[in-house]
Amino acid sequence: MRYIILSVLFLTTIHIRSQELNEKNIGDKVEAFSAVDDQGNFWKSSEIQTNYLVVYFYPAAMTGGCTKQACSYRDNQASFDELDITVVGVSGDEVKNLNFFKEANNLNFSLLSDTKGNIAKALGVPIRKGGSITRMINGVNEELIRDITTPRWTFILDNNHTIIYKNASVNAVEDSKKVLETIKNYSK
Repeated sequence: MRYIILSVLFLTTIHIRSQELNEKNIGDKVEAFSAVDDQGNFWKSSEIQTNYLVVYFYPAAMTGGCTKQACSYRDNQASFDELDITVVGVSGDEVKNLNFFKEANNLNFSLLSDTKGNIAKALGVPIRKGGSITRMINGVNEELIRDITTPRWTFILDNNHTIIYKNASVNAVEDSKKVLETIKNYSK
């Protein structure tokens, strides 16, 4: 009897946490969201006019896996352009971190600063307390602070902002290829 009660409590806790997160799934419509981008400009999802919007969350700028993921998106930009896809990366990093990250890796898409986790919460991506790392940038040790940290999740939204793809178990290196494959198959 004790095990059954614990199981019910555990499953109830998972359900409550999922509801608290407002987790979005395939077929759900995503409300418009906005944030400050890597250049300090106000970025709005409502202004995106492409057929698809890829929103990928990553834990921290200027770290190994996140750099590999971002560079993979950068290297596949011609294919994204050909399929009329906008890509945006989202993290809890401050704008200056995103600017360093973009410049250091010659990234060709927007990075959004979600320091309060508003975009993550809107899509149900779990958040936890952030942190900081120190990196040598232009000969100076810079402390890169992020208020929150998210796991690596990726969403594809169609031009009506409906989720057509969600991946909560992202492989950093393969993410952009999987996104391209999904959109090619979706648009057949």
